[in-house]
Amino acid sequence: LDKALLRYHGMKIEDINKIIRELWTLTYKGRDINNIALVSGAESSGGTKAARSYNYRVVMTKGNTQLDMRGRCSAGQRVLASIVIRLALAETFCLNCGVMALDEPTTNLDYENKRGLAVALAQIIANRAAQHNFQLVCITHDEEFVSMMKNELSTHTGFDMPEKYFQVSREEGPDGKHYSKINAIDWDEI
Repeated sequence: LDKALLRYHGMKIEDINKIIRELWTLTYKGRDINNIALVSGAESSGGTKAARSYNYRVVMTKGNTQLDMRGRCSAGQRVLASIVIRLALAETFCLNCGVMALDEPTTNLDYENKRGLAVALAQIIANRAAQHNFQLVCITHDEEFVSMMKNELSTHTGFDMPEKYFQVSREEGPDGKHYSKINAIDWDEI
C-alpha cells in the first residue's frame, strides 16, 4: 500500500508540474524565470511508514539552475506563481468541480503578466466549456483585466460567450447607510 501511495503521489506531482509548466509559459512574460515547479520531500516521522509527511516547496528554473522561489522573486511573480499552482491543482484534482474562484488575481501583476493571465484563463474557460456545471468567478477591481478577458475569450471558438458580467458597487441609501448594488452589464458595453 505504501509503495502504491508513493507511486500515486509521484504521478500526481508530475501531472501538476506539467500543467504548471504550460500555464507558466502561457502567463509569465518575464525573461528571468524559465519555469516553476512543485517539489516535494518525503519525511518519515517515527518508525511507521504510514507516518510519512510531505514538505512542498516551489522552485524556479533560471537557465539550468533550480532555486527556491522563497525570498528570490518579486511580489508579482509570487502572485502569478500562486495562481498558476492553484489552477494546476484545480485542473488535476477538481476536474468535475464546477466552480473556480479567483479573488483579485491581478494584484501586483504588470500589464504583460496580467494579459498572460487573461490568455490562460480564457483557454481554461474554452477547454471546460463543455462541462455543464463549470463557472469561473473572478472578483476584481481591475476593469482593464475584465476587458482583456473579454478580448481573449472572443478569440476562442466552440463555446458561447457570456452575455454579461456582474459589477458590484456600493451606494448610499436614503437612510444614510451604504448598500451593495449588483448590475448585470453586457459584454458589448466594455
